[in-house]
Amino acid sequence: MTKLSVNINKFATIRNARGGNNPNLVKIAIDCENFGADGITVHPRPDERHIRYSDVFELKKILTKEFNIEGNPIEDKFVELVLDTKPTQVTLVPDSNNQITSNQGWDTIKNYRFLNDIIAVFKKEGIRTSIFVDPIIEMVECAKLTGTDRIELYTENFAHNYKTATGDCIKPYITAAIKASEIGLGINAGHDLDLENLAFFKQNIPNLSEVSIGHALVCDALYLGLHNTIQQYKSKLI
Repeated sequence: MTKLSVNINKFATIRNARGGNNPNLVKIAIDCENFGADGITVHPRPDERHIRYSDVFELKKILTKEFNIEGNPIEDKFVELVLDTKPTQVTLVPDSNNQITSNQGWDTIKNYRFLNDIIAVFKKEGIRTSIFVDPIIEMVECAKLTGTDRIELYTENFAHNYKTATGDCIKPYITAAIKASEIGLGINAGHDLDLENLAFFKQNIPNLSEVSIGHALVCDALYLGLHNTIQQYKSKLI
């Protein structure tokens, strides 16, 4: 079954809005694991507007399942954080410091040398690597050359067009996933996946190892409760 990694950034956003420690991010992460999540994802940014670097160290102490840290390795501070905490996986995302959220995959051709060098640093420490990519065959093929273990398919375009162009919007992702499997890359996915589109995506993408979901899951939890929400997301991945 495809694993569900819960991105807890939005919980940290709520906490930071009022200061203090409510909600308690460590308790949120423990609860997510206990409620059925297969892993926890965080995406610390330089301005620490949601996840703080100190949060990552605290989470590392208590998590018992997979820990995935996302971010742009262009920042030395991010690279040092990953090396100091040694998560299960590091997902490399090409976002700029002031972006609200990630909005594109890597150009793995243009950035091949940089990605190859930094991935070697992480893999030397036994950290699984994943590269955020758009569903473009050439980007997937060059991702393989960087030495990464996995790719994470950037799914915003699929999610945005799901209601109006269901069949067409999934086709590039199927093609990219097939190519990734053929050349020995693991496949993750994330961005705007939700309870409405997740089952369809899972059913059509071969060898999907993991999805990382945050914003939609946190919004659903406001109505359904966190335990129930995680269980519903898990049911879409069977």
